Amino acid sequence: MTVKKQTRAKCCCIMFVGVFMLNAQLNAMAQTTSSAAANATNNLKSQQQAPTEVNAQTEKSIAPVPAPASAPASAPTNSAILREAFDAIQTFRDREDPMEAIANGRPGDAFRISDHSAAAIARRDKETIGLLKALQSVPREGLSDAETLDLDLVIRDLSLDVQAQKFLGHLLVIGPLGGPQQSIAQMCDRMPFERATDLQAHAARLEQVPKQLADDLALLQDGLRQHITPAKVILQGIDAQFAAVIAGKLDTLRAPFLREYPDMTPEMRAQLLERADKAIEKILAAMVAMRDFIRDTYVPQCRDDIACAALPNGQEWYAFRLKQQTTTTLSPQDIHAIGLAEVARIHAEMLVVIRKTDWFSKDAALAALSDDEVFARFTAYLRGDARFYFQSAEELLRGYRDICKQIDAHLPELFGKLPRLTYGVREIPRFMAPSQTTAYYQQGSIDSGNPGWFYANTFALNQRPKYEMIPLALHEAVPGHHLQIALTQELPQRHSLRRDMGFTAFVEGWALYAERLGMDMKLFDDPYNDFGRLLYEMWRSCRLVVDTGMHALGWSRDQAVTFMRANTALSELNIDREVDRYISWPGQACAYKLGELEIRRLRASAEKELANTFNVRAFHDALLCDGALPLDVLSARMTKWIAARKSEMPIQKPGQSTPLNVPAAVSPPDARPAQKNIQIPAQTKSIL
Repeated sequence: MTVKKQTRAKCCCIMFVGVFMLNAQLNAMAQTTSSAAANATNNLKSQQQAPTEVNAQTEKSIAPVPAPASAPASAPTNSAILREAFDAIQTFRDREDPMEAIANGRPGDAFRISDHSAAAIARRDKETIGLLKALQSVPREGLSDAETLDLDLVIRDLSLDVQAQKFLGHLLVIGPLGGPQQSIAQMCDRMPFERATDLQAHAARLEQVPKQLADDLALLQDGLRQHITPAKVILQGIDAQFAAVIAGKLDTLRAPFLREYPDMTPEMRAQLLERADKAIEKILAAMVAMRDFIRDTYVPQCRDDIACAALPNGQEWYAFRLKQQTTTTLSPQDIHAIGLAEVARIHAEMLVVIRKTDWFSKDAALAALSDDEVFARFTAYLRGDARFYFQSAEELLRGYRDICKQIDAHLPELFGKLPRLTYGVREIPRFMAPSQTTAYYQQGSIDSGNPGWFYANTFALNQRPKYEMIPLALHEAVPGHHLQIALTQELPQRHSLRRDMGFTAFVEGWALYAERLGMDMKLFDDPYNDFGRLLYEMWRSCRLVVDTGMHALGWSRDQAVTFMRANTALSELNIDREVDRYISWPGQACAYKLGELEIRRLRASAEKELANTFNVRAFHDALLCDGALPLDVLSARMTKWIAARKSEMPIQKPGQSTPLNVPAAVSPPDARPAQKNIQIPAQTKSIL
C-alpha cells in the first residue's frame, strides 16, 4: 500500500484558480488558434475566485509579463496555453495543501495548513467543476502526443472528482488507517528543518491546528446528521490511537525546536519554543475533546451495517468507487467471479509448493490426507511454529533491510532505467501500529531532499512471519512502489501535476506484479518463501471476493474473515486488520489484482509477439515511462509499443534463429507460470 502525506484513506481534492491573459494583437495567420485560445481563456477567467490576499498573490505569481509596446505579441501556442493551465492548477493545489507542496519540493506558503471547513470544501468543489469545464475547452491542435495524454488524464481525473462530490466522502474524517489522530503527530515527517525560518513556519502551522480540529469535529457532526459515517466495528481501536497520541504529549512536534540551526539565536529559540508549547497545549486539549466526542457520541451513533451500500446512494457510491479505483467498468459480480477463479488457481499452486517442504516430507501420513486437510494443517503449522517469527523489532527491521539490499543487486537485470532517489526502512510509529496494516510506503522527493520510506509494522511480532517478508519488500520498496513512484517523479519534460498523478490500479497492480519479479531474481527457491509469494498473491485475490462480498453481495464481516482464514495463511491479526481496511476503504483493495492481471497479460502478449527478441528490461522501461496510467490507456499504449517493436524484428530465413535477448537472471518465457491458466469471465477478457 502506498500513501501520501494526507489522511491515508481520503483523497485530496484537486483544485484550481487562474487567469489567462492573451494579447489582443494577434496576426492573421494565427487567427484560428487564437480564437480557440480565447475561448479557453474566457472559460478560465470565469472560474476566478473572489479576491483574497492569498488569491492576489497567486494571480500575481502566474500573470504573464507584458510584451514591450514596440513589439506586437504573437498568439500563444496551444502548448503554452496547456502549460499555463497546468501551472495554474498546480499553484492552486499547492495553495490549498501547502504542506504537501513543500514536502514535494515546490515553493509553498509554509506558514499555513489546509482549511478543513465546510465552506472551504464547498468552494473547492465549485472551483473543481469550473476547472473541468475550462480544461475541456483548451484547444488541442498542435499538441504533442505526450501533451494530449496529459490533458486527457487530468480531465479524466477531474471528472471523477466532480462525480465524487455527490457522495460527501469528506464527512468520513476518521478511520483505522487515517484521521487527525494519526496525521497531526506526523506533521514534521516530511517538512524541511534547516534554518530559523522553517521553525517560524512550523510554529505558525501548529497555532492553526486547533481550528483545523474544530473543523474536523464539525464534519463528524454533519456526518451524523446526514447518516454518512464509518461502520461502527472498524472504529474500535480509534480511542486507543487518540490515547497514545495524547499520552505522548506530541513530543514529535516539539523536537525540531531542540535542534541546532546556524541562524538561530538563543532568544529566538526560546520565543519559538514558547509559542510551540502554547500551541501544543491547545492541540492536546482539542484532541481530548475530539476523543471524548468520538467515544461518547460519534461511535455509538455510527452504522452497524458494514456495507458501502448501506450509506446514502450507497450502491451507486460503491460502483463509482470500483470505477475510480480499478479504472475499469467491471461490475461487483464480475470482480467477485475473477477473484474466485484466481483463488482456485493459486490454491492448486500452493498445494504443489506445500508438498516440497520439509514439513510434508517428514510425515508420511500427510500423503493420505485430502488437499483441504493438508492445507489446513500446513497453515496451522505456519501460524504456530516459532521458527517463522523474530523475537525483536530490531531483528525484523534488520531482516527487511537485508532483503532490500539483496533485491537492489538484481535491479539492473530487469530495468534499463533506475531512479536516483534512495529509500530506507522504518518501523510504523508505535502509537498507530496496532490498528495499521502490515506495511506501507511513503513517497519521498529529490527536490525536497526526502528519501522514500518503507514502513514495516513491528507490533505483535508473533503475527509477522518471515515467509511474508520477501514479497512485502518487493511490493513496498523495490521494484514495487519506490521504484515506480520515484521514476515517475523524475520523468523529464512532464509537468509536476502529471508526475504527482496516481491511478491505484496501475500503482498497486505494478507493486503486486513486482512481487512476482522475485521469481526472476531466484528469491523464492526455498519452498517456504515461495509459499509466502503465493500467499500474498492469494491475499490480493481474496480481496476481490471479500470486498465485493461485503459491499455489494450481502456478506457479513464474519463471512469475510472466515473466507480469508480458509484460503490464506495470514495471521489472525492481519486478517482482522485487512477485513476492517476493506470495510473502511471500499473498492480500493480490488485495484491490486486487476492491475496485476493486466500487466501480466501485456507481458505475456509481448513475450508471444516478440518471441526471442523480447527484452524484459525494455518492456519494463516502456511500461513505466509514462508514469501511472488507467488500465485501458496502459493497454493501448503497450499494444502500440509491442507492434512497433515487432515491426523492427529482423526477417528470419528458414532455419535461422534470433539470438535470445534476455538477461541471464531472467527465466525464458516458457519457464514461467502460464497466464492462460487464469480463469476470467468471458465478458472481462478484453479489459484484463
